[in-house]
Order: sequence, then C-alpha cells, then structure tokens
Amino acid sequence: MRLPRTFITPRSLPSSCWLVAVAVSGSVLGQPTKDTEWAQVIEDDRAIKIETDNLEAVIAKKDPKQWMTGIEKGSFLDKATGFREVGDGLMVVDWLMEAGSDEAWREKVLAPDGHGVGGYTWYENETDPARREYARMAHGSSHRKRVVEGPQLCHRMKPVHPEVTRGNDFVAVKTTYKYEYAAPGHNAGSRWTQLIVFPRGERYFILMDQIDSVNDSDEMFLRNDTPGCIRHEKGDTFSEVYLSYLSSPKGVRIPASEFFTPFPPDLKFGYRRDTHKTPEHFIRAYHLRDKTTGKDGPWLAGLTLSPAVVYEAWCSQRPGGIIVMIEEIHGKPVKAGDSFSAAHVVGYFDTIKEMHRLYARHKGHTALAIDASGWRLVK
Repeated sequence: MRLPRTFITPRSLPSSCWLVAVAVSGSVLGQPTKDTEWAQVIEDDRAIKIETDNLEAVIAKKDPKQWMTGIEKGSFLDKATGFREVGDGLMVVDWLMEAGSDEAWREKVLAPDGHGVGGYTWYENETDPARREYARMAHGSSHRKRVVEGPQLCHRMKPVHPEVTRGNDFVAVKTTYKYEYAAPGHNAGSRWTQLIVFPRGERYFILMDQIDSVNDSDEMFLRNDTPGCIRHEKGDTFSEVYLSYLSSPKGVRIPASEFFTPFPPDLKFGYRRDTHKTPEHFIRAYHLRDKTTGKDGPWLAGLTLSPAVVYEAWCSQRPGGIIVMIEEIHGKPVKAGDSFSAAHVVGYFDTIKEMHRLYARHKGHTALAIDASGWRLVK
C-alpha cells in the first residue's frame, strides 16, 4: 500500500510544528493551548528525556541501556502510580523481513559488521542441542522467514540524531535511519521512520513506525515489540497478560503462572492473519505488580490501531525469564518506492475497558502526523 504524502519544510510552518506525513483523511487530536509549562525536554549527546505532566520517557541517541530504538529500558514512568515498564524498553524495532527461506545463501553471506544477513533460520542445522533448543523456543519452527535488509536496528544501529518538535499541547520526537545492507537480490537503503508524540494530560504516547522501501517483495514486514517484553521471576513483576485477539470479542486474561515454563511462539497465545479472523481491536497488555508488596498496579498496554496491519504476533516465554511480545506489521506485497506504516498507542491504563474505549475512538488509523493544526492520527 502506498501512503499519499505531502512534505512541507519547517520554514513554511510555525517554528513549533512541522509536517511529517499527511494522508488523505485524519482526525485531529491535539489542539493549541497557551500553557507550555507542562512538559520539559532535556537533551544531551547520549539521549533525550521527555517529562510531561503524567509521564517520563527517554529516547536514546547512542550508548543505550539496552536497545537503540523506541523508549529506553526502565525509563517509562507513570507519575500517577510510580510504576515503570519492566522489560527491555518499549516499541523496539528489529529486522525488515519477508516470508521465505534463506537456505540457499545463509552460510555464505556476512554483513559489513560481521553479523549474518543470512542465517536467521541457522538453528535448523545447529548441532549443539542447547543452542538449537533455545533458538526453537525463541523463534519457533513453523513459519519460515528471512531478512530483507539489516542491520537489526535495536542491536546494531549507529548513533542517531532525533528531531524534537514542541507544540503547545504536545512534544514529538522523530528518528530516521536507512538500512545499511541487504540480502542477495535486494538493495540496501530502505528508510525507517519512528515518530513519537507525547500529548499533554495523557498517560500514553502515540507512535508510528513507517518504512519507505527501495525493494520489491511479495510479503514484506517490519518486526517490533508491542508494547515490549516482560522481565520477571515467577510473575513477580506482573500478575496477568491481556490479549484482545484471542477468545473474541472480549479477549483473554492469562494469569502469570502460564509463563513460568518456557514455550515457543508457535505453541500458544499467537496470532496469524492467515489463520485467525481479524479482531475488532488489537490490544496487548500486562498488569504490573509491585515486586515488594505483590499489589497490582496499572496496566501497560500497546494498541495497534488498525488490526488489519498485523501480519503475525506472539506472546511467548523464552528461557531466562523474559516474555516476548513480538509483532510484525504489513506482510503484503511491496514495490520499490512504496511506503507502509502502523500507528500505536502505548501507555498506562487503569482498566481494560479504558483501553477499548480509547481504541474505539481511533480505530483504523495507520499513520501519525504533526502540522500547523497540531498532531493527528491519519489513514
């Protein structure tokens, strides 16, 4: 799908706002206000810290605590409750991939940094039983996929220079990066853009990941973590997981005890567009728990606002006390010059009903924009 876009330079708009991407239709959510003291932006050569009236978050520029993309590990604070994210960061971006096998060249191709372009399915021929079993638990074995372009951004992205835009009722951060190398038969240079908007008065942020492709592919997708992984020891940091796409229409609440033993992503709690009915809402959340007292806190949720963009998603327990909540977006034919994107809301909620109410208001949007009128979700 190609997103119609118009680009306007910063000089053609007020200094507080500039346009990132505007599609044909959209709903304006941000409105100007006179008071701009509700948010602080603290930037140094390593990171950008955003502090609003309800949240704190850090976006790394280099030397991250865990990953280079998304919201930095442990930095996302809900001021109302004092709880923080308990994984490795939020909305972390991974490979640009496609369906298929790299068997013909996976042993031969190395990236410039020494990290394999091929070999995503290397474990199929792995002789060490422990490594083979870990790989099966981490990646599953029923759905073959391969890398289109690298690097794996969360691991190998070089330092970046995000752009900060501040309006009267929002703070936005835009990060872009071009993929540096490609698998055989593909070109390097597709552009990833992540735009994050922190609205005034809210306990969530809105985020867009967009790919501008330089390649053709029959089934291209971008892999990320939505909202993020969960680090725990026998459920000490969370009490339950909520997945809206199972046991529809109300979804399913899964107790922490289901994640005490590792299992692969293709065993349970997964979603595939080719095997599941598209749900009304695509929400994944975990109920935070105080490690000291055992008392429940808020839900930390990720809402992918157009269910149709989700190609595959899973919620699985890896060895080592980490639940991964990987999501792959698009998974459709792409031609060089095409763009695709997904829009998400990520933040703290007191109830599942609250998540669904917000989702119902903004369902169907796939992109995010800021311009002279404020910020908005667009289709």
